[in-house]
Amino acid sequence: MSSQSTPQNITDKVEEMADQAQMKKDETMSQTSMNSQSSDQNASYTSQASNLLQQTGEQMKNMAQGAAEAVKNTLGMNSATNNASNAPDTNHPSNPFSRD
Repeated sequence: MSSQSTPQNITDKVEEMADQAQMKKDETMSQTSMNSQSSDQNASYTSQASNLLQQTGEQMKNMAQGAAEAVKNTLGMNSATNNASNAPDTNHPSNPFSRD
């Protein structure tokens, strides 16, 4: 028996190759779709993390400013509270430099 190619054998091989090519195309398209979805999800996670870090940074800044104000108030160095009404009374009995 010789292995001669008949028109039917050639047609069958072409159809088989076409089916394989279609399967490979479908597989590639499916992988591309999954990669795209994964990329979109990663972008969403990155955006959420960025927002979280920004909010945390703002909270830390506000806490530090509040702590600085508390120290200034404790030491009497807060310019917002150092007005005429908070000036030391020079006639107070505990003031050694009172003007009598």
